[in-house]
Amino acid sequence: MWIALFLIFVAVPLLELALLIKLGQLIGLWPTIAIVIATAVWGTAILHHQGFAALRRAADSLNQGKPPVEPVVDGFMLMLAGILLVAPGLITDLAGLLLLIPPLRKAVATWGLQRMLATGTIHATTWRSKGRTEQRAAPPDDPRQPGAAAGTGPIIEGEFERLDETTQDPRRPDDTATRPFRNGHAKEP
Repeated sequence: MWIALFLIFVAVPLLELALLIKLGQLIGLWPTIAIVIATAVWGTAILHHQGFAALRRAADSLNQGKPPVEPVVDGFMLMLAGILLVAPGLITDLAGLLLLIPPLRKAVATWGLQRMLATGTIHATTWRSKGRTEQRAAPPDDPRQPGAAAGTGPIIEGEFERLDETTQDPRRPDDTATRPFRNGHAKEP
């Protein structure tokens, strides 16, 4: 963790500065400044355009009843590319340009999600009428047993049907099925 922070906040800016100085010596001051400004303008345009496009794709997925995971992750990666292009420097510009390539962007997103799922803990908090409940999913290599802590356990996805809104109980094939309630009393068959 500390090594990553050191690289992000100290090593990368120093490398960027050294490369900009060398590029300035090779092609001159004004062309170097023009390159930095052009990539920043291009990154801003990408951020503006792709941010709205990602929101549209996520809304379309939701309208189709699908979870918007892929459009959101793709939009995040495109926004990261734009941010890297806005940041002054050649290394960040190169990283931003590489993230604009769709197969590479998808590979980086897949690698990042797999790494987060393998090393992280996922927390889910839900609110019910009696208060808040919290569930945690431990990483796969966590020695704790599922359900060991309060509020943890397996999450089961499925579909349901409210039986009190149907006219016949699907579990009973005969005609003595329960009927929906009306005014607190069961309806006669």
